[in-house]
Amino acid sequence: MDGNGRWASARHLPRLFGHRAGVQAARAVIEAASQLGISTLTLYAFSSDNWRRPPAEVSAIMLLFREFLGSEIARCRETGVRLSIIGRRDRLDSNLVSQIIQAEHDTAAGSTLHLRIAVDYSGREAIASGHLGPDVDLLIRSGGEHRLSDFLLWESAYAELYFTPCLWPDFARTDLEAALRDFYRRDRRYGAVGPTHAVAHGERWLR
Repeated sequence: MDGNGRWASARHLPRLFGHRAGVQAARAVIEAASQLGISTLTLYAFSSDNWRRPPAEVSAIMLLFREFLGSEIARCRETGVRLSIIGRRDRLDSNLVSQIIQAEHDTAAGSTLHLRIAVDYSGREAIASGHLGPDVDLLIRSGGEHRLSDFLLWESAYAELYFTPCLWPDFARTDLEAALRDFYRRDRRYGAVGPTHAVAHGERWLR
């Protein structure tokens, strides 16, 4: 979810406007992922390195996160979305932690999509502490950067990487579909020799 600040700056707006637009993009991508048959979606909302940003911006991001939890949980339950928050919690506000725990509890029965949101997350710390998640099939990096930025390092050992110049607030369903089409065209051998000719079932949604 990269490019919120640059998106706002290009429009001569405060960075907070970019973060709010990024939340809207996240809502659209979550809905599309559920409809396209994706079983697990992990969004990188706030890295452990993001604490270095100006305190006012950090506070605004955390407020947006609380607003998202407050407004989206009912919809998650209705659409079968299970929510998990990954990353450290000891540096988050205690009220926010309580809200996270409640949101995870309220959506635990969801089976359509497992939505994982990374907050105060570091891939290196996750490896060191043994807090690892499922293997990643496709890692999409928005914003024109070509690096992993400490995201799901262990889980992405055999992930297909897809980089797009699209800034996150502009990332839409069509961009997700383009990434999936590219993914389905790739030959995933996992160290073996020769083509596997395996096509993921989700390709039928993109025809």
